[in-house]
Order: sequence, then C-alpha cells, then structure tokens
Amino acid sequence: MKTTGRLFRTGMAVLLAAAMAACGGSEAASVTESPAAETAETKAYKVAVVKQLDHASLDEIANAITSQLDALAAENGIVIEYGNVYSGQNDQTVLQQIASQALADGVDAIIPIATLAAQTMTAAAADSETPVIFAAISDPEAAELTDIGYVTGTSDALNTKQIMDMIFAQNPDAKKIGLLYSKSEANSAAPIAEAVSYLQEKGIEYIEATGNTNDEVIQAAGALIGAGVDAVFTPTDNVVMAAELAIADSFIEAGIPHYAGADSFVRNGAFATCGVNYTELGKETAVLAFRAITGGIGSTGIAGSYEVMPGGIITVNTETAGALGADYAALKDFGEIVEVLTTED
Repeated sequence: MKTTGRLFRTGMAVLLAAAMAACGGSEAASVTESPAAETAETKAYKVAVVKQLDHASLDEIANAITSQLDALAAENGIVIEYGNVYSGQNDQTVLQQIASQALADGVDAIIPIATLAAQTMTAAAADSETPVIFAAISDPEAAELTDIGYVTGTSDALNTKQIMDMIFAQNPDAKKIGLLYSKSEANSAAPIAEAVSYLQEKGIEYIEATGNTNDEVIQAAGALIGAGVDAVFTPTDNVVMAAELAIADSFIEAGIPHYAGADSFVRNGAFATCGVNYTELGKETAVLAFRAITGGIGSTGIAGSYEVMPGGIITVNTETAGALGADYAALKDFGEIVEVLTTED
C-alpha cells in the first residue's frame, strides 16, 4: 500500500522480509536509509503501524494515522518515523515477527489496526511496556485489551440494533435474514449475538453462514442466496470485508441487500451501513499515539481504557441501490446519508 514519511533503518526491513518469506512468501516493501537522527533541535520518535491484513477499511485507517502523524510532527517541530505500514496478512506468526522486530528496533509506540494485531502487539510489549495504541477494536473488553496500563486506543463499536432497524425500515416485509461472518473474528461475536437476540425477539427467521477464508466466505454467501434470505447482515468482520468485492455482485444479482458494519464494505459493493468514519478514527488514534510518545501513556487520559468513536453516518452505495431497485429514502431517519460508488481499493 502507499505510505509516506521517513523510514526505519534498512536492517529491520531485511530481517522482517526474511521472516515473512519463511512464513509463506509474504512480501514486505523495501525501505531506504533515513537520515532522521535526533539532533539538539529536533526530537525524533519511532512508531510502528501494523495492519492485521490488507483491505479497504484498514488501509483507510492506516492512511489517516500516517497523515495525522505527519501533521502533528510538523506542527510540533519533531520527527515521527513510521516507515512502512506493515501488514500481518491475517497471520499471527507474521504479526509476532513484526512485533519482535519493532521492539528490537526500539520503537516508542506500536499502533496495531484490528483485533488480532492489537492482541499480538499487546502480548509482545508486555515486558517492555512499550505503549500500544490500537485502532478499530469493536469490543476491547472481549478482546482482553482493557485494564492494561500501557495499552489504549479507539473503538469502532457497532450499533447492531440500529442496522437491524434499518433493514426492516427499508423492507418491512423481510421474513428471513442471513448473518454472514467469520468465527475467527473477535469483532463479530458480540454483534452477531446481538443480531440473533434482536431477530428472536421479533420472531424473524435467520440463517447463519460463516467462512474463514475468501473461498469459504464466497461459499457461505452462496448458501444464503440459495436459502432465499431477504437481506444479509455482516458486522465489522475483516475476513468478510476482504471478500466483499467477490460476493457483492452475487448478492446484487439475487436481489439481496447486504448491510454491513463499515463504509468500506459499502464502497466495495454492499448496500448500506451505519457506522463510524474510519478516517476520523485513524486521526484520533494518531493523536493518542502522539500523546503517548511525547508525554507517556498516562498523558492520553485513557490508559488501560479506550475511546469509542461516534457513529450515526449512513453510507449507501448508489450503484448497488440502483441495481437492486431500492429507494433508500427510509434510511434518512437514521442519520446523515453519505452516498458512495463502488471502488476496488
């Protein structure tokens, strides 16, 4: 992915590239030498930004984090080195290697994006208590990322009830709802349980379909289409998000609206969501990281806890709506509507 800013020294990239190659050939981007040595006039800090995997939501957050770090560095007359934004390829072994190399390089903070990345970085930093400032954790308590003195961050906690209400406002006659998610995603557990409780209370039939790989998600989506569901709900599930471009057209052809937990799904072809703005979430995460590296983790004011980002933004894919023949005027009652088109990034 595209990154900016000064880069970590070549040694870290070489070691990381070798480690990732040993785990199945994952590629790490090359880096060049940076002269950003600390001087009497300029204080320099090192930060590692680590995505759990590559997909639109996490890319948007990472871009917002690095852009905000650049702005904060310029405003405060310091240097913040973050080098390449690393991707763990959704592989815990690769994430552990990234954490080990970052800590060995003496970073002042680690910014993991998504739950598995945050859990892995938090465990790796336990001995050194290097500040960990996570981004986009839907349920930090369930992920066991709270009450740890060197950890804080931002949460994209999902308002499941509101999205379910949107489904029935859009189609009051919906009789069968599909729940598409990955059992390997900690982010999905609570929202799916909330959705099941909501549907059971209303006496609405539902079908759960799961997958832990792209192929399995495609098969699960096909199973829901075959079952004749009237709509599909997916929370902020990174595994399904990575497959959204591959399943969106199938849902559209079947006339099934896909409601999801983040606007990145909608930009990749899902119908609608009510969620947080991931650019703003990334910026706020960077602010917390800046406070942690310049004033200590305590200066964030929420060490051991986290900040829940405000939601209420209704994102609708107008191309998908047109293909479904869906008039989404009813969704205006749930918040500000942002209209988007399908993109492949």
